[in-house]
Amino acid sequence: MSSARIILQCFILLLLAGMAMSIPPQQASPAQFFQRGQDALTRGQLDEAERDFREVLQLDPQAGGAYANLGVVYMRQKKWNKALQVLQKAEHLMPQVSGIQLNIGLAYYRQNEFVEATPPFESVVRDEPDALQPRYLLGLCYFFAERWADAATTLAPLWARESGQLAYLYVLSNAAHRAGQKELDNRATEQLIQLGDGSPEYLMFVGKYYLNLEQYDSALTEFRAAAEADPKLPFVHFNLGLTYLKKQDYQRACAEFLADAALEPDLALNYEELGDVYWLTQDDKKAEESYRGALRRDPRLVNSHLGLARIYQRQEKLAPALVEIDAAVKVDPVRPDLHYMRGQVLQHMGRKQEAKKELEAAVSLSNEHRGQGEKQETVPSPELLQDPP
Repeated sequence: MSSARIILQCFILLLLAGMAMSIPPQQASPAQFFQRGQDALTRGQLDEAERDFREVLQLDPQAGGAYANLGVVYMRQKKWNKALQVLQKAEHLMPQVSGIQLNIGLAYYRQNEFVEATPPFESVVRDEPDALQPRYLLGLCYFFAERWADAATTLAPLWARESGQLAYLYVLSNAAHRAGQKELDNRATEQLIQLGDGSPEYLMFVGKYYLNLEQYDSALTEFRAAAEADPKLPFVHFNLGLTYLKKQDYQRACAEFLADAALEPDLALNYEELGDVYWLTQDDKKAEESYRGALRRDPRLVNSHLGLARIYQRQEKLAPALVEIDAAVKVDPVRPDLHYMRGQVLQHMGRKQEAKKELEAAVSLSNEHRGQGEKQETVPSPELLQDPP
């Protein structure tokens, strides 16, 4: 979310907060503390802003605007759990302010918790159906949750404003294709082609389009051209790494993920994919280091926990393997392969009754997923998680 947008919301919340109250002149009023906090927030002095909004809440625990702006402070500091705690208090006190719902959604979204982000974004879109940002974010949440029809239906109304944006067209065409909405898929794909200007960013999105269609040689051609034109283009080396990994060219995949990690050291997915490469080449030490590096950056990466569990299982370190698979199941409790592996680990630990339950759960979940139809695999898309419109 842009700083200008956050600042604008802060001023709106100030007007709605109802701070005018009768306070003895010798004592600073909540309104004065609130204004000081607002000024500090505008200047980017986050510690001072936090202190002033806390002062407001000491004097008036029902000041919803202070909770809301305190949430903005924590969001800027990337303290997502703290942000959610105070934003949810603000929501309770000021349910009519859609900006609070938007920020709650953003706090989840920034943690890649797309399922949790969906309801608050849905609420904002119901209240403001023509607002660009919440609708775009909601469409992305549906996309990442593989709710293809919902993603296409949500994003299609943005065509007039966003059809000149490569990321929008890439998401819309993929969602429409997987939802079987052929007309919308063709329209978005044709527009993507018409926008072709040969720019590195354009080449990368075309490569991504081919990558999702499993046309790996075509994807490589586009990604290589993008990387040659701009070796520092964000995510181009990550996508090259994914393509080489799909082609089982592990040496080149490793080199590309390392190249992207040098450009984007905080991108957890680089380390997770490196872990997969090292696992496949049976370098357990480097695989473990890479998965740990991924989890330091994003503790909710299921595949990194699973990767560690597989390493420990191969090394017959069953207790650590169980710890990691439990962490994975906690994040994604309906994934069949996690329950199957947990059952295997418990079986080897001699905990046969628990193992039986886990294996039965794996079969049940597999049957349930099969009944919902075969899911189409999507490749990771961190380039879509940049600041939305």
